[in-house]
Amino acid sequence: MPKVSVLTAIKQLKRPIFTTREAASCAGGSTSGTVQALNHLAREGVVIKIARGIWGVDMGNKRTSQYSVIPFLLPHGRGYVSFISALHLHGIIEQIPQLVTLASTAHTKTIRTKLGTFYLHRIAPSFFKGFDWYKGNGDFLIAEPEKAFVDCLYLSARKKKQFGHFPELHFPKSFSFKKARDWAGQIPDIRIRSYVNRELEKVRGNNS
Repeated sequence: MPKVSVLTAIKQLKRPIFTTREAASCAGGSTSGTVQALNHLAREGVVIKIARGIWGVDMGNKRTSQYSVIPFLLPHGRGYVSFISALHLHGIIEQIPQLVTLASTAHTKTIRTKLGTFYLHRIAPSFFKGFDWYKGNGDFLIAEPEKAFVDCLYLSARKKKQFGHFPELHFPKSFSFKKARDWAGQIPDIRIRSYVNRELEKVRGNNS
């Protein structure tokens, strides 16, 4: 493959976020040479360095959001938006979270980027489900409302009551507590499952 400029390679990707490896592959150059070229473009304001190995470029009609970077944060795995962040996006919580909360089978950690801070919470691999692309065709995965709420309760039983207290909740008519109980029933740990079911009943009673 003949070499092309890194800027030309970026445009060929036709998306606002890309990795160093992708740019190097499209440009037909080395990784080190591509990093140097990208750093030069960053100094000129053409691209921004979002995180290590992840870059962004203005595509005009394609607005770059903090959620767009999520698929690039876990190159060897997957994560989906859940917990408080998902409840906010689903309109159940009005308060905007200060960071984006993700569920993953990877180790719990914080990832800081130029677009925002992401906190990965580890959940059991068997409970890593109940998510889809945002609004059906978005560029990141998100838990369905019931699963996001159960994920919160699941974590609060394990992480010293983290996510055990919520700001005011606004459940839409489409929210199904039955579906939430079904998700709770799939929690592998009996102690955690019992705790989540008790909390679900409390919340349902307060919102009936």
